[in-house]
This record gives sequence, structure tokens and C-alpha cells, in this order.
Amino acid sequence: MTQLDVRPRVADTESAVAPEGDVRGKGLGKGSVGLVGSAVIGISTVAPVYCLTSTLGSTAGEVGVQMPAVFLAGFLPMLLVAFAYRELNKAVPDCGTSFTWTVKAFGPRIGWMCGWGLVIATIIVLSNLAGVATSYFWLLAGEITGNPSIAALDDDKLVHIATCLTLIAAATAISYRGMTATKGVQYTLVGLQLAVLAIFVAMAFQKASAGTFDTGLDFSWQWMNPFAVESMGAFTAGLSLSIFMYWGWDACLATNEETTGSAKTPGRASLIAMVVLVGSYLATGIAAQMAVGSGTAGLGLGNPETSGNVFAALAGPVMGPMLGILLFVAVLASATASLQTTFIPVARTVLAMSTYEALPASYAKVHPRFKTPGRATVMAGVATGAFYTVMTLVSENVLTDTIFALGLMICFYYSLTAFACAWYFRGELRRSARDLFFKGVFPVLGGLLLAAVFLKTLVDMWNPSYGSGSTVLGVGSVFVIGVGLLALGLVIMLVTERRSPAFFRGDILTKSTPALVVED
Repeated sequence: MTQLDVRPRVADTESAVAPEGDVRGKGLGKGSVGLVGSAVIGISTVAPVYCLTSTLGSTAGEVGVQMPAVFLAGFLPMLLVAFAYRELNKAVPDCGTSFTWTVKAFGPRIGWMCGWGLVIATIIVLSNLAGVATSYFWLLAGEITGNPSIAALDDDKLVHIATCLTLIAAATAISYRGMTATKGVQYTLVGLQLAVLAIFVAMAFQKASAGTFDTGLDFSWQWMNPFAVESMGAFTAGLSLSIFMYWGWDACLATNEETTGSAKTPGRASLIAMVVLVGSYLATGIAAQMAVGSGTAGLGLGNPETSGNVFAALAGPVMGPMLGILLFVAVLASATASLQTTFIPVARTVLAMSTYEALPASYAKVHPRFKTPGRATVMAGVATGAFYTVMTLVSENVLTDTIFALGLMICFYYSLTAFACAWYFRGELRRSARDLFFKGVFPVLGGLLLAAVFLKTLVDMWNPSYGSGSTVLGVGSVFVIGVGLLALGLVIMLVTERRSPAFFRGDILTKSTPALVVED
């Protein structure tokens, strides 16, 4: 037997790192997820109904009737990056995904920061999802009972936080119990939100054809032209929102060690999820725009009074009082489903980082019965609850600006992963046209597009008017939060390097480290 480059820690009986020929697995449950289940996890993590209700109006407010074109423009870099993920997963089907791949391509320090970007972005998203799910829980309770005072309970900060923590605990418990429990919940919640979304689209088209609303518009192919956006600033702002709407599809890849056909199934599932998402966004955006228009008057999508929660404003007028409640249920289901599946990538990234000695050994523990990274999952739940509670108690503006800073993290680790693909496969790019484009050209283009958005967002964040308008010593608080979180990662990395020098010397994880043995 050849000597291993990977030396996962086996501190106690909970660490299920078992040998597989010349490599060691991490102890995750094999064969727990198939193609459909993996695609459902990707769709669920993105939370399409939640994304639409929170960004449909904001995007229309930035780019007007070109909103469908911007949805397509945001889809392009994500599709190009998805090709990078697919190719890397074929070669290295490791649950550490971006962390593992960038370490192999660029070395331990860049790889560690890429992993940090994924982890901190996920914690921000989890806290936001929990807050949205909490708000819609009380809003739905008020709608069902017809009692506004029940809906108003969400305005009580202590009630809101208590409900939020309860939802986080429930989502953590389901994720802790393994992929089988996760799948059962997700099939129901994803099916529900997509079915309700289809009903909304059909009824919006019906209202548009009947001319029910004065602000409605006739369809035009010009809506699909991104070059018709009035200014580059408006286009960039809309594109940033659009990119956020696709974030999370890579959760399919985080389950690669638990998926049947680990080398191919996760990549295929991610592409299926992307197609479903872009189709849903385009259909909903076009239908809503035809029904009520994109202006700022009345029910127009760009109305600043309703743009932050479009479905709350359109549910009754488009679907009627009875069916309209279903749209509230769908938003709650969307946020709840995403809250639960978003634990998957962060827990498995932390598991991989610990396995390769980039984090403390305790996070490499896998539950002996559920075959999940139990310690890492609980840590993610505790971190999410603590982060949301502190941010809510300190300032609503700080919480809002933290969410605005999310786009910086997303572009950071996605672009690094895309560039890692081209560099990792640099010796294979001349073998065929397919290798050149799917391992080189497409990933580099996707990485460049996201890097450009990263830099543009960084410049915009400096302006105090970005986000809530809060400032720190004259600098926009969104900039301070975004750059501060990345700087915090650097500090933690330096501390970790002193405690785990072997990983940072490049002794643990290298390009030649064998991948997990999998079946096609």
C-alpha cells in the first residue's frame, strides 16, 4: 500500500474516517442522495420563492423593464462557474469543494481563505433566512387567523428572536440527522413552492391578458436586451442582485461524497438546478411585469413601498384572498427549506477543513449513526443563532448592511474556484477542444465576470449611501463589514497556522493527494 498524503485525525470513536484502499473517506453516509435528490437540495438552498419576493422589485427598480435580461446576465457567470465545479468534482469529488480545490490549485493559504469566504457567506445567509422565515411565520399566522395583533408579534424583538432561534434549532436538528431526513423534508417543501409559483405565474398571465391592472405592460423582446439598461451603474446594481438570486446551487457539490455516482451526479444535478432556477425566474419576472408593470406607481414592481416584499403586495390582487395565502405559505416554505439545506455546505466544508488539519480536530467528528458532520453542523447552528441575535440587538442597520456585504463573499469564493479550475487543469487544456473550453475558457470567463462585480461592489461599498446609509469614520458600513469579515478570516488563519503548521507547509493536502474512491 502506498503512503497517504491525507492524514485525517481520528481522535475518538465518533470520527468515522475509514480507509478505502489507498485513501481515507471522511465517514459520511455513502449513496444517501441520487440525481433528483441532489438537484432538489441545490434548488432548495437557493430558495427561489424567497429570492423572488425580496429581489424582484429591487431589480426592477434598478433596471426597469430590462429585469428579465438582467436575470439572464446574472445566470451567465453562474453557468460558467458551474462548469468549473463540474470538472473539478469529476477529478476531486471531495465534500470540501471550493476549499479543497483551491488548496490543490493555489496552495493552503489561498485555499483556506476561499473556505472562509464560503463559511462566512453561509452564516450570513442562514441568519437572514431565519429572520425571513420568522417574519413570514407570524405574517402567515395573522393572515390565517385574521388577527393583525398576531402578525404584529413579529415586531416584538424578543418574540422575533425566540422564534428565530427555534427555527434555527429545528433546521440544525434535521440536518444533524442526515441526508435521508433532509431529503424527505426537501421534496415536500421544494415541490410546494414550485407548484405555488407555477400557479402565480399562470394567474399573472391571465390577469395580464385581461388587462386587470392599469400598470400592466405588453410583452416585448426588448426586455431580454441587457444593453438597453440606461446606465452601467444601474446594470451593475441589478447584476449584483441577480447573482445573489442564484447563490447556493453549489450545495449539490457539497454532498458529493454522499451521492450515488459521486464523480458525475453532483455536477449534473447542479446544472439541472441552474436550469430550473433561471426558468422560474424568467417566467415569474415576465408574468409579473406583464401583469403590473415595473414602474413605481400602484402595484408596479418598482414601487419602493412594496419592492422589498413583492409577493406580499401581489398575493391578494393576483391570486385572490384564498389562493393568495398559498403564496405566503410558499415564501415561508422557501425560507425554511433553504435554512435547513444551507447547513449542508458549511458543515461539510468545516468537516473537510478539519480533516485536512486546517481547523481544530474536533470538527472532523462524524456521527456514528447518522453519518453526518455532527459537531460542524451544531457549530454552524450556534454561530448562526449567535450572529443573528447579536446583530438584531445591536442595530437593524448593521444586520441589513451585513446582508448587503454578502455579495462580496459570494463573488470572492466563486471566482477563486473558477480560476482554480483553469490552473488545476492547465496541463490538460491542449488535449481537446472540450478540455480547453470547459476546463479553461469558460471557468476563466466566469471568474473574470465575478471578479469584476467583486471590485465594482468594493468601490460602491465605500460610499456611505450604499446599504442602510450608516457610516464608520466616514466610510460606508457595508464596506467596513465586508472587508472586516475578510480581514477577520486572515487573522483566524494566522492563528490556525501557528496551531496546525503541517497543513500550511503543504504537507497534508497537495495536488497529488488522491481523491475519494467513488463509483461512476
